Amino acid sequence: MEILNNSSLRSFNTFGIEQRARHFAKVASTDALKEALSWAKKNNQRPLIIGGGSNILLTKDYDGLVIKNELSGYEKIKEDEDFIYIKVQAGEQWHSFVLYCLEHHYAGVENLALIPGCVGASPMQNIGAYGVEIKDVFHELTALHKTELTKRTFSLKECNFGYRESVFKNIYKDQFVITDVTYRLRKKPVYHIAYGAIRQELEKRHITELSIREIAAAVIAIRSSKLPDPAKIGNAGSFFKNPSVPIDAYLSLKANFPGIVAYENADGSMKLAAGWLIEQAGLKGYRQGDAGVHEKQALVLVNYGNATGNDILKLCDLVMQTVSDKYGVPLHPEVNLI
Repeated sequence: MEILNNSSLRSFNTFGIEQRARHFAKVASTDALKEALSWAKKNNQRPLIIGGGSNILLTKDYDGLVIKNELSGYEKIKEDEDFIYIKVQAGEQWHSFVLYCLEHHYAGVENLALIPGCVGASPMQNIGAYGVEIKDVFHELTALHKTELTKRTFSLKECNFGYRESVFKNIYKDQFVITDVTYRLRKKPVYHIAYGAIRQELEKRHITELSIREIAAAVIAIRSSKLPDPAKIGNAGSFFKNPSVPIDAYLSLKANFPGIVAYENADGSMKLAAGWLIEQAGLKGYRQGDAGVHEKQALVLVNYGNATGNDILKLCDLVMQTVSDKYGVPLHPEVNLI
């Protein structure tokens, strides 16, 4: 393991923000990860674990040790009549794992195609898209305690998944490093095409016989048409969570804004489309210098070139305040602010 000093983080975050780490190391094994964490503890340096850097906004230099998780590999753990269990190392790219599943005809993650980031982040925030979340295919994960350097296995129940939430974002925040995730994938697909965008794309492609490959292709086409490529325009995908409100608050909003887009939650509350709220508040395509609201998808904040993390943060604050003033609905960032 090599530790670099005063290292640029521009190429390790998809916003393309230029901030620096006091110390930086890449780890490709659990032993190297333990070594890095031990070094951080011994030298009194706060460790920050990053994967694909697709869900962080760097607002300042990091005064500690940034550890880039590059653990890689796939392993078939077990299978039964209906399911196959695949353990994936946390540093693997998420979309590469989706492609792996398509190639081997393992169903369950096709709706999650083209989501940026690494496997280790998938249970951290219970990533989801088009009616599917990680909790739907999750079996268990292994995590390493940052200071005790002990391994612990977390079951589905122990992860306490919620909407873009897990125990790793609240009660265990900054305590563990996820090293691998085991997914329970179906041998016989159950298709999720309730979202209108998917149905429309399938119709556009004249698909009459469903398959996981066709659904993944539809999702990739939809995401590619709406979301900017981080390699071309810096961004972290959806910047805000979709807010939920009680049914009476939703009915009041609908009376004033008949076109409001919402979906019913299991508990009877209504999840509002944050992108619609932002767009209807007049901010789609809005720009402050090189920080902007994307012109095709208002849920995405972008760096047009030389925006700083604080430029993006100021725009975030403006969006939240504008939406709150117009609708009385608070927005919350999905991206981790560092």
